[in-house]
Amino acid sequence: MSKPPSSPPAPAANFIRNIIEADLASGAYAGRRWSGRPGPAAQQQAGAPDPAKIRTRFPPEPNGYLHYGHAKSICLNFGLARDFGGVCHMRFDDTNPTREEQEYVDGILEAVQWLGFGWDAFGASHQYFASDYFPWLYAFAEKLIEHGDAYVDSQSAEEMRARRGTLTQVGEDSPFRGRSVAENLDLFRRMKAGEFADGAHVLRLKIDMQSANINLRDPVAYRIRHAHHHRTGDAWCIYPMYDYTHGVSDALENVTHSICTLEFEDHRPLYDWLNEKLAALGLLNTPLPRQYEFSRLNLSYVVLSKRKLIQLVEEGHVAGWDDPRLPTLVGARRRGFTAEGFRLFAERIGVSKSDSWIDMSVLEDCMREHLNESAERRVAVLDPLRLVITNFPEGALETCHAPNHPLHPELGKREMPFTRELWIEREDFQEVPEKGFHRLYPGNTVRLRYGFVVTCTGCEKDAAGNVTAVHAEYFADSKSGTPGADNYKTKGNLHWVSVAHAYQATVRLYDRLFAHPNPGGRREGDAPDLERDFLDDINPDSLRVITAQLEPSLRDAAPEQRFQFERHGYFVADRHDSKPGAPVFNRAVTLKDGWAQRA
Repeated sequence: MSKPPSSPPAPAANFIRNIIEADLASGAYAGRRWSGRPGPAAQQQAGAPDPAKIRTRFPPEPNGYLHYGHAKSICLNFGLARDFGGVCHMRFDDTNPTREEQEYVDGILEAVQWLGFGWDAFGASHQYFASDYFPWLYAFAEKLIEHGDAYVDSQSAEEMRARRGTLTQVGEDSPFRGRSVAENLDLFRRMKAGEFADGAHVLRLKIDMQSANINLRDPVAYRIRHAHHHRTGDAWCIYPMYDYTHGVSDALENVTHSICTLEFEDHRPLYDWLNEKLAALGLLNTPLPRQYEFSRLNLSYVVLSKRKLIQLVEEGHVAGWDDPRLPTLVGARRRGFTAEGFRLFAERIGVSKSDSWIDMSVLEDCMREHLNESAERRVAVLDPLRLVITNFPEGALETCHAPNHPLHPELGKREMPFTRELWIEREDFQEVPEKGFHRLYPGNTVRLRYGFVVTCTGCEKDAAGNVTAVHAEYFADSKSGTPGADNYKTKGNLHWVSVAHAYQATVRLYDRLFAHPNPGGRREGDAPDLERDFLDDINPDSLRVITAQLEPSLRDAAPEQRFQFERHGYFVADRHDSKPGAPVFNRAVTLKDGWAQRA
């Protein structure tokens, strides 16, 4: 299991850290006991003092792949637990059997570990599933019925919706709200036994249909759903709702700080009401967890809506959930983004309660910052044009040396064969140079990086007038790293690879999937009734596939090995399509932000 760096950067202060520090200073959770596993009050109180100073959790539903927004939550929850001597639980809120699959469970675990975090602490694994708590959740529901805090409602979904009220109009009691405890218990047990069809009944918490908070207007706790669950199979035909399950699961796990995004702020009174009711019945350990909300990630040039991501995949606008243009973590990993870059991004954008937009360039700059430090350098010619050194002997070879990383001389140098025919970038030659052009043109002298100084003597063309080769002569005493190199001063410095030794490879040039910062959003001057389709903002140049000529050492690149291709950006050997001796490369990010000039 991968782990975070041993010496992470000092975290920036934020309101959640301040809350945790105050709780630790006051000893708010110092008296908790922990049995070594999740469970109700009696089990926990028979355990030893909890060794974790705090407990957080990352609780995704396993119904899809994680995206960039989840990375922020992962870094926050696991990072807080790490920094304050606690543990973050990896919990799957798997209460909807029709949408959840083991494939997503596996993908989520892999993504969290790839980001550098784990859930082993204090000699135990803290990977949990809400479905493991189904027996407790059911028993707690019966207790709530017995104490008059829950009832079985037999209205249709439409009838319930009509009586729920609105933000400005209070709700209306269900005609079944006055059922006796005995009748409610009988119906609920028959629901569990599979006697009724889907939708025939639900179990509702009896709170307040007059509440200004719609979430407290007798929310549904259980619904009937005859469906196969990916872990419990057909053992259950009633399943608890998220709002019923989530807070109780936190309490069963001794979570101290339940951190979620702002859309759950209005759900917090329900979270507290339910846990406090169950604690008063002696069913949940105390002190109870507390929920705190922070703003979710709003990132320009991407969509993070699960519905829209599904549409992009199912309609074929991208090549699957791990398409490097998609803002999923599996896509980011395949593109060449790094876990370190995501952790740096999470630290840089911080945590607050105010919604704001983060420009995509911030994430890209974090990736550049880490890749600049970590990626070895290599030479690649993406748009090849043949350069013939006419006075270099046929069949001769001169070995040149290039540093693997200019910031890390300890990584040494690699050999680059220099021969009579080389590949250079097509843009590095102009037969009639424009003003300020300092590369190859007839009569101009440039240095071939790590190699020799050459003077352009002309070019070859085909019948259509297209340049097919450039001719030059080299200066034998000008080799880089030799005393004679200092005798030559040039303005142009070009990269190259030997034609005889180059590795011809498929290279994918990825760019942002959307060309507008707010895909599908309104533009200045739009008519009030205009509705835009986010698909109309897809960038037609988000992927370009080329055949490039690479220096020979890149033939041995391992999947997920990252490099800086000099002048071009940061690239990774594709983790799926690369084969031994035949890697395929994806561009992760360019060397500079090219979108700043387009805006």
